[in-house]
Amino acid sequence: MILEARELSLAYGRDPVVADLSVRIGEGRVTALVGANASGKSTLLRGLARLLKPARGAVYLDGHAIAKLPTREVARRLAVLPQGPDIPEGITVRELVAHGRYPHGRALRRFTREDELAVQRALAATSLAQLAERPLDELSGGRRQSAWIAMTLAQEAPVMLLDEPTTYLDMAHQAGVLELLRRLNREEGRTVVMVLHDLNHAARYADDLLAIRDGRLVAAGPPAEVVTEQTVRDVFGLDVLVVEDPATGGPLVVPAATPLTASRPPDPTLA
Repeated sequence: MILEARELSLAYGRDPVVADLSVRIGEGRVTALVGANASGKSTLLRGLARLLKPARGAVYLDGHAIAKLPTREVARRLAVLPQGPDIPEGITVRELVAHGRYPHGRALRRFTREDELAVQRALAATSLAQLAERPLDELSGGRRQSAWIAMTLAQEAPVMLLDEPTTYLDMAHQAGVLELLRRLNREEGRTVVMVLHDLNHAARYADDLLAIRDGRLVAAGPPAEVVTEQTVRDVFGLDVLVVEDPATGGPLVVPAATPLTASRPPDPTLA
């Protein structure tokens, strides 16, 4: 399933956010969109997901303009998890996950055995089977995020688009969610595209990075090619050291000491 943008421009009202951006998402790979706040990465994800109409250019899915495809057909191919989705009041984990079967339904069609099996597989993949009847709002942040991911899994779409899936999660839950997404990619061949704030997470868990600044693509490729001291300076405006991650052998970003923090003695009045 090939997803690509060609000369894509996206805007909110008259304010352009993404400008003339062309990119091709690697099939069966994990791709992370990285950049500073307000760089356009979430806007790009919304454009790829057909949640935002292009001002110029187009998004293509297997060579077909996504804007012209029927909504249910798009939903069968793309599973989208927006940032901070609202929790329906009183809904259980199983009920939420079952919503992922909507693209496969027809008017007045009952929930089928195939639907039930898809829900069970999604719950098992996210280790939520024992919590299926629990109200979603009673779960921890990490478990809730896993439930939303399970809903996207139940769609059985070959492409998953996720906007900041680790936001508001502690370190352990962040790692758990990212390990889950990588495992789904490796074991089930899902194409995963996600917006991440943490560059080190992106370098560790993604096969490809798209580095964006001011709505334009600055660099694209494997982490070892994209995560360089110069690129980080260009994209984030931060001086860093890039060293080898002792766990993976990939790049690891360490903020460099600035003259202010490195050489100036502490102010005793602030003690």
